[in-house]
Amino acid sequence: MTTPTNRQILLAQRPVGVVKEGDFKLTEGAVPEAGPNELLVQNMYLSLDPAMRGWMTDRPSYMPPVALGAPMRGATISKVIQSNHSDYQPGDLVRALGGWQDYGIVRPEDRLAKIPEGLPVPITSHLSILGMTGLTAYFGLLDVGEPKAGETVVVSTAAGAVGSIVGQIAKIRGCRVIGLTGSDEKCAWIRDELGYDGAINYKTENIGEALKKACPKGIDVYFDNVGGEILNACLGLINLKGRVVICGAITQYNATEQPAGPANYLNLLIRSARMEGFIVMNYLDRAMEGGLQLAQWMTEGKLHYREDIVDGLENAPKALLRLFDGSNQGKLIVRITPE
Repeated sequence: MTTPTNRQILLAQRPVGVVKEGDFKLTEGAVPEAGPNELLVQNMYLSLDPAMRGWMTDRPSYMPPVALGAPMRGATISKVIQSNHSDYQPGDLVRALGGWQDYGIVRPEDRLAKIPEGLPVPITSHLSILGMTGLTAYFGLLDVGEPKAGETVVVSTAAGAVGSIVGQIAKIRGCRVIGLTGSDEKCAWIRDELGYDGAINYKTENIGEALKKACPKGIDVYFDNVGGEILNACLGLINLKGRVVICGAITQYNATEQPAGPANYLNLLIRSARMEGFIVMNYLDRAMEGGLQLAQWMTEGKLHYREDIVDGLENAPKALLRLFDGSNQGKLIVRITPE
């Protein structure tokens, strides 16, 4: 009987500017054993997220940076192989921070969650619409953005994993929704299938002029995933008591110098508006609430989503780069091992 080995993708060096495949190193070693109150899991699917770029940088953040020479951090769908904790049994499926590796050691206190059996949804949905991606959209828009029926909501990376769900939730809440994305194909998808009221291709259109045309009554809520020029343009159109939700700033993640602040930020003062950032992990105590509502909207046909699945752990570094050039279609996931 062949002894299994554990492939790991380690952070070999801290990226300077754009992430490169050479910033990672693939190694093989022995499968670890679980210690007291620990679980050994086999990772099946790995989530790829823009936040990973921040985790590679050695600076204070909401999570410590990944150590050089350590497996890259990442959320996974995993199967319990060995359990030294009474709440988990071999064969259980869990959502974990299993990392970029075949096998990992996880602990219940480290954001571990059982995946319910028998749900009529793909298992990967627990990394996308029913996972942190969906919860980010749900709590970011509803708790921070506080949209009201009839308001205008603008979403950047509107065809992305989070943005596409944000826009649909805003439509469910009765808002008028405008999305920005990077291709005519994606514009057609968010407009024709997801129900956006308007779509702007930021690569081919003048952002400021297109937003003024699409938002003649201004912007009440802007859900920001990109920062930079689009954030500044939306601040220029923000309405009285408007809200800007800072979810991410992907245009800034690879910058080698501190980016300049948005020139239109004084509109926050003039129009009594606010700009607020958030981290979805601050809402984990309400994850059941968000997950149940998202699942209900799915079964009612009100929420649609895409997953972009790449095969092979060894392809994770190359696949990660697609988040930054916009070539992914929806939630980007690596299939490590078949179900």
